Amino acid sequence: MKTIYLDNNATTCPSSEVVAAMMESLTQCWANPSSIHRLGQTVHQRLDLARESASKLIGCKSRDLLFTSGGTEAANLAIVGSLQQQPDRTVIVTTRTEHSAVREMALAQAMRGVEVIWLPMDINGVVDCDALSELLRSRAGDIALVSIMRANNETGVIQPIEDIGLLCREHEVRFHSDAVQWVGKLPIDVKQLPVDLLSFSAHKFHGPKGAGGLYIRRGVRLTAQIVGGPHERQRRGGTENVPGLLGMGIAAELATQWLATEQWKTMESWRDAFEQAVVEAAGNAAVNSSGATRVWNTSNIGFNRLEAEAILLMLSERGVCASAGAACSSGSLDPSPVLMAMGIPAAQAHGSVRFSLCRETKKAELDEAVGIVTEVVTKLRSTMTTV
Repeated sequence: MKTIYLDNNATTCPSSEVVAAMMESLTQCWANPSSIHRLGQTVHQRLDLARESASKLIGCKSRDLLFTSGGTEAANLAIVGSLQQQPDRTVIVTTRTEHSAVREMALAQAMRGVEVIWLPMDINGVVDCDALSELLRSRAGDIALVSIMRANNETGVIQPIEDIGLLCREHEVRFHSDAVQWVGKLPIDVKQLPVDLLSFSAHKFHGPKGAGGLYIRRGVRLTAQIVGGPHERQRRGGTENVPGLLGMGIAAELATQWLATEQWKTMESWRDAFEQAVVEAAGNAAVNSSGATRVWNTSNIGFNRLEAEAILLMLSERGVCASAGAACSSGSLDPSPVLMAMGIPAAQAHGSVRFSLCRETKKAELDEAVGIVTEVVTKLRSTMTTV
C-alpha cells in the first residue's frame, strides 16, 4: 500500500545524507570526543563542525549553542535551570497551549511550590500581549521565566515572540521560546530576536531523534541539570551522542540550503488548497486557528461530531498517516487540551485531526489525500456520528 505521510510534526524521515553521516560515525568516528588522542580529537573536531552548522541554522555563535538530547530536555533545562539560578524569583509565566515539555514541566514545578501564571489567548490560540504587559508591570520582580512557543505543534499558530520578547526585555525578565516546530521550516535569526533561550530538535527537520539544542544568550546563566563532567562548557554533563549530533549537523546544513530556496511559500499554498478542498468536500468541518498566521506545513481540521481516533484508524488503513492531540493510543476520548484551552467547541475538538507536511511532501500526495479523507469522513458520518 502506498503511504502518504502527513505526520511530520510528530517526526520527519531522516534524510539519506543524515543516515550516511551517522553510519560513518558508528563505524569510523566512534571514539570519545573528550579523549586527547588523535582519534578522539578527530571526533571532537567533527562535533565542532556540527555545532557550527546547527548554529548557522538559527543564527547564533557556536559557543552560545548547547547540545541536548532534544527539545524536551532543552525546554526542561530552560525552565528548571532558570528557576534554580534565580532563587528569589518563584513565578513561571506560560500558556496552556504549550507543548507538554513546557506545560507539564510548569505543572511539575507548581507541585513544588512555584507559582504558574497561564496567559489568556484568543480563539485562534494567540497570546494576549496586553495581559502579559500588565502582568509584567505588576509582577516582573517575581518572574523567573516567561516561556512562549514560536509555533504551536498542533495548530501551527505563530506567536508574536518579537513583541513578547521586547516586553520581557523592558522589564528585565528572562524569555524562553520553544521553536521546535519552527527551526528548519522557516528562517530564524536569534540575533534579531529578543529571546534569551530558544530550544529546538533535530528530528523535526529530517535529522535523528535524540539530538537537539538550546540557544543561550550570552550572559544568561542556567543551573545544570545533568551533572557529571565538564562537557558543553560545564552546562550539561555526559559523553556526547556523537552519531546523533553529527546527523543533526548534516540535517542543519540541508535545512539551511532548502530555506534559501523559499520553497515553503509554494508549499503554503498547497496546504491552503488542501484545507479548502477537504472542508468543502467533507462538510461540517472547519480549520482550527484559521484566523491566525500559521507555519506553512501545519493544518488542524475539526470534523464536527466525529471522533479523531476513528478517523485516524481508517486513514491509516488507506495509507494516510496523520495524528491528533488526543491520547488515542491509550484509549482516551478526551479532546486535545490545546484545542480546549483555545475554546474550541468540544464537538469539534473531539474530531480534530492534524495533517503536517515536510519539505519532501508532493502536491500529488496532498491531492490524493483529499479524496481519501473525504471518503473516510463521509463513511463515518453515515455509520457512527456521535450524539
